[in-house]
Amino acid sequence: MTRTDAGATVMHLRMPLGLAEPAYREVLELLAEISPVTQALPPGAALVELRGALRYHWVPAVQLAERARVRALARLSVDLRIGLAPTWATAATASAQAPEYGGITVVEPDQVADFLAPLPVDALHGIGPVQASALTAYGIHSVGMLATLPLATLQRVLGGRAGRLAHDRARGIDPRPVTPKVLPLSAAVRHRFERQEMDGAAVRARLLDLVVQLAASLRTRKQVARGLTLQLDFAAGTRWTKTLRLPEASAHDEDLRTAAYRLMDRAGLQRGRLVGLFVRAEDLVAAATASEQISFDRSREMRLRAEQAMDRANHRFGKGSVTPAALLHKAA
Repeated sequence: MTRTDAGATVMHLRMPLGLAEPAYREVLELLAEISPVTQALPPGAALVELRGALRYHWVPAVQLAERARVRALARLSVDLRIGLAPTWATAATASAQAPEYGGITVVEPDQVADFLAPLPVDALHGIGPVQASALTAYGIHSVGMLATLPLATLQRVLGGRAGRLAHDRARGIDPRPVTPKVLPLSAAVRHRFERQEMDGAAVRARLLDLVVQLAASLRTRKQVARGLTLQLDFAAGTRWTKTLRLPEASAHDEDLRTAAYRLMDRAGLQRGRLVGLFVRAEDLVAAATASEQISFDRSREMRLRAEQAMDRANHRFGKGSVTPAALLHKAA
């Protein structure tokens, strides 16, 4: 395949199975360095429109695809499978044909028909196992055969809308644009107790654990929260939920912990039998856009430096390698 035609500008990327959410987000941030028109397809894929990026970087689209793969491998140790084609569906089909341990499949506009024709019908993006079974039962085994089937016949086999989509995609037609998606506006963690919990100290320790997880996730995503919601699930099936606005947008353990404890105090548990905790960070914004007041509290500054060191250690040695001392009882 030639590697110079700018017509193949839609890049579909598949990430390794089971990739953790923080790593997935880091890949998305890396892709945004190449093109701002990046669409997340969680949990393990993404789309990038390179048409505008070609004018900015002044290199062929395939070089941008190679750049994305090399950077992900070098910076994050994540090997991507990439498909580069004129449309979303063809690019997604191409990425599935890339080598299993990473690689790039390029399909130029004049090569779409030749690329798709020999593939089995279940290799076409959007064709699921049930549809593939119906097509093979009808005698349609390849995408090329699917492309020659009259639309009316295909709609009888697959149904109206599904038949039309398969008819178009088998011909390389897919008008869907790549739509940039912003980071989600909330993030949440939860815990279910193995038994009904009445020990206030144990509940508070578990709440701290959740807050530490949530704060670390926000810092990895480079986001800060403007509010915090606490939900308590009780044995009787009742639920208590309250949201607190933070004085300042933050992703620091200390700030989220203070808010969570204030919410817990408002609940007035006394002898309530808890079965679950749910904590959600609300109204998230990019950390780079949020203002942070200068602190003249030396002890707070030291705690924030310690937090940064913990983040670096956990990133290097694994999540949970370093935790607040209050949580060490869990390892005992």
